[in-house]
Amino acid sequence: MPTRRSLLLAMPALPALAQGWSPSGPMRIIVPFPAGGTTDLLARLYAQRLTEALGVSVVVENRGGGGGSIGADVVAKAAPDGQTLLFHNLTFSTTTAALEFAGRAPHSIERDFAPLTLGANVPMMLLVGAQVPAQNLGEFIAWARAQNPAAFYGSTGPGSTINLMAEVLKRDANIRMDHVPFRGAAPLVQEMLAGRIAFGGDQLSSSLGHIRGGTLRPIATLASSRASALPQVGTVREQGFANLEMLGWNGFFAPARTPEPILARLQAELAAAARHPAVVSRITELGAEPGGNSAAEFTAQVHGQVAAMRPLVRELRMTVE
Repeated sequence: MPTRRSLLLAMPALPALAQGWSPSGPMRIIVPFPAGGTTDLLARLYAQRLTEALGVSVVVENRGGGGGSIGADVVAKAAPDGQTLLFHNLTFSTTTAALEFAGRAPHSIERDFAPLTLGANVPMMLLVGAQVPAQNLGEFIAWARAQNPAAFYGSTGPGSTINLMAEVLKRDANIRMDHVPFRGAAPLVQEMLAGRIAFGGDQLSSSLGHIRGGTLRPIATLASSRASALPQVGTVREQGFANLEMLGWNGFFAPARTPEPILARLQAELAAAARHPAVVSRITELGAEPGGNSAAEFTAQVHGQVAAMRPLVRELRMTVE
């Protein structure tokens, strides 16, 4: 008959989360954009779950600017003790590539950050203001060609996803638009609602209310498939612009030098939060898909995307002022 000791010896090694690390005080999640956008909304949802799970206060700190690079740099240079995390989105890869091309990158995604897990996959929508009479990309292109002077498009900063995708659209559709950068999606959307910006983009979660209210109009999704919340909106590939296709994501990072036991505990807690019924319900309600994948899977996703963005940035000669 097996003894308790033999049973214990036969068990696999306990994961790092069981080896005792816990935060020593309040934690902060840096969101590199102003409050009110999708990334901020999701970060606050996860912060609430982490507060309950870890027994310490977890606060969201907004550090907007530089297409997300200013807030990201705060985390790159933070103490690697698990107390400071970054919650970023797909713009991380495009801004990094643009800053590298300009010779002004303050950090490296591969060298300075430890990806933890995906928070959510969120479709990125191309949008027009209500004053623009376009229902799809083809109609928008025809409208943009007729504008003199050129229409304004907005982005969440130089080198951001929408900056890059709008420049690709200008090249591929042979249209003119003038760029107006903002510090995040929330101020960009406000200028679109005011009619001063004709074209832009946002993650579906934070723009869905405006879309349903008729004050913003989606003309395409960058995702490879249509958004379940807006099945009538075609993908960029379906509309003949496959070069604009890009997976939208929001995810967690720690400073790269963070010890493995801390990374393992954080990944486990975040993945558990992503599976919590209240979190799943809220993320789904926002038109997104919950995350919670492994650190290795998320690392491959992020590193693969930035590798794909580098040649595109060089081809377009994107600059970051």
